[in-house]
Amino acid sequence: MLKSVELHHVSLEVKDLEIAKEFYKEILLLEELDRPTFDFKGAWFAIGGQQLHLIENPNKKEGRSMIDSRGHHYAIRVVDYDEALMWLKDKGVEVVEKPTSKSGFAQIFCLDPDGHIIEIHVERTK
Repeated sequence: MLKSVELHHVSLEVKDLEIAKEFYKEILLLEELDRPTFDFKGAWFAIGGQQLHLIENPNKKEGRSMIDSRGHHYAIRVVDYDEALMWLKDKGVEVVEKPTSKSGFAQIFCLDPDGHIIEIHVERTK
């Protein structure tokens, strides 16, 4: 029997590792982790108890240019919706706001430099 414990990491391909690292460190304020030496470029970041792994692929096809909240995405829970929204807007990040989503979360959707959809949310109290 397979008994899952937790989601450990999500891995994303990026076209330019340095551009992606700048976004995840400077915009999303994720902590970069030590990464073993592999035969390809990449970076690991901490998100709470989980990790985000970036793998450089210079031949990666162009990603999305429009934010579709129903498309493939991953979600990051934050402490304060309004603060996160203002931070992203101040940094020039295009967002889709869903402060009263039926999901029970106040949601913000944005794209990273490679067109990966990111949901940033806060659980709304009832």
